[in-house]
Amino acid sequence: MATPPVNSLPIAYQAWTSLGVPDWLNKGDNAWQMVSATLVGIQSMPGLVILYGSIVKKKWAVNSAFMALYAFAAVIICWVAWAYKMSFGEELLPFWGKAGPALGQRFLIKQAGLPATPHYFRNGGGLETAEITPFYPMGTMVWFQCVFAAIAVVILAGSVLARMNFKAWMMFVPLWLTFSYTIGAFSLWGGGFLFHWGVMDYSGGYVIHLSSGIAGFTAAYWVGPRSKKDRERFPPNNVLLTLAGAGLLWMGWAGFNGGDPYAANTDSSMAVLNTNICAATSLLVWTWLDVIFFKKPSVIGAVQGMITGLVCITPGAGLVQGWAAIVMGVLSGSVPWFSMMVLGKKLKLFQMVDDTLAVFHTHAVAGLLGGILTGLFAEPRLCALFLPVTNSKGGVYGGPGGVQILKQIVGALFIIGWNLVVTSIICVVISFIVPLRMTEEELLIGDDAVHGEEAYALWGDGEKLSIYKDDTTHHGVVSSGATQVV
Repeated sequence: MATPPVNSLPIAYQAWTSLGVPDWLNKGDNAWQMVSATLVGIQSMPGLVILYGSIVKKKWAVNSAFMALYAFAAVIICWVAWAYKMSFGEELLPFWGKAGPALGQRFLIKQAGLPATPHYFRNGGGLETAEITPFYPMGTMVWFQCVFAAIAVVILAGSVLARMNFKAWMMFVPLWLTFSYTIGAFSLWGGGFLFHWGVMDYSGGYVIHLSSGIAGFTAAYWVGPRSKKDRERFPPNNVLLTLAGAGLLWMGWAGFNGGDPYAANTDSSMAVLNTNICAATSLLVWTWLDVIFFKKPSVIGAVQGMITGLVCITPGAGLVQGWAAIVMGVLSGSVPWFSMMVLGKKLKLFQMVDDTLAVFHTHAVAGLLGGILTGLFAEPRLCALFLPVTNSKGGVYGGPGGVQILKQIVGALFIIGWNLVVTSIICVVISFIVPLRMTEEELLIGDDAVHGEEAYALWGDGEKLSIYKDDTTHHGVVSSGATQVV
């Protein structure tokens, strides 16, 4: 039966359809943005939930997975209640937006015209030109940015697994989101001073990875180390599940970087391709370094190389050419490897601070490296698509390109300094209310004492019968005995 013409349908139905699908809505861009947001969300839940639950010792599987799950849920509520507008709303300070709810009809459906854009170009002290004009509802942008905020906190959790008091974690999540994450997001993405100055962070190398890596390392210092027994031996309880979680993380990165042009366009395709090129190159380089120096290829090491490649390309995914993505992959597979496998074993600082999953190396080091390399390799025409600042380009393209590297370094120093100070303040404040660290009994028993639940009905702590003298990889027990991943 033929569909009746629109003008013959009831007036109420016509009004509903015009509101649900207004003339300005680009359904293709909106669909891709929602798919991208879902892919990024899957990276945390279930991606990192699975990875955290399997990469740790058996007695910490439930607690580690639950810390990631709780953070994901808590961030969603805080984001729509006040944090989104602090990151992408009206300016309160040059580095911070005004708090407010992102709820209600005016945020879900734009009544007329185009939805507001989160990125702006300031000229002469006033907001003049929107960087982008996405043709989709504001609710799409709220959710897309929400899953980015969530994964930042989940990544941070990797530094304090297997000893942080869960009640302290419940307090830490909203405080860090409010007073740390929103600062970096507004400064670099939401119209803050670093964005206006021309610092480039295409998809979160600084806002997410550098900030969570530095904050995680700082929190690990204040919480204190794991038990002596756990630091000496901390075998993964399920390497195959670790690969499953890592796979979700890798494939989800298509939305992480591919969604940041805010449209299903050519730059989106380039960002996705560059992401996979860099990740694959980094994984191969890390594995070969393991073979050369330790005589064994490590699965855990390969996962680490994959992650450092994904992190490194993130600040420049849609700003660099394919050949630069390969170079960045070579460096992301070697520089963090050196910082973890060499400096991590020699420097007293890394011995003193128990960063459970080596988040500092895989995210802070790789994020900083990617940000600086973006300043070196950013292609001028691609820069113009992302950041409307005159003559923005990477150092290899000559002229004023070298200035971009300086801007990238200054931007990184701001993120590092802010997270060191604010994370420390948050931890100290929480310590006056509840202990940051679990009790000695909880540290000894693990999940059963903390949650009254265990991951597997199996014997032991995921230990295995030792047949060979050397039955651990160099990644299974390094420096402090941590399984270094994520």
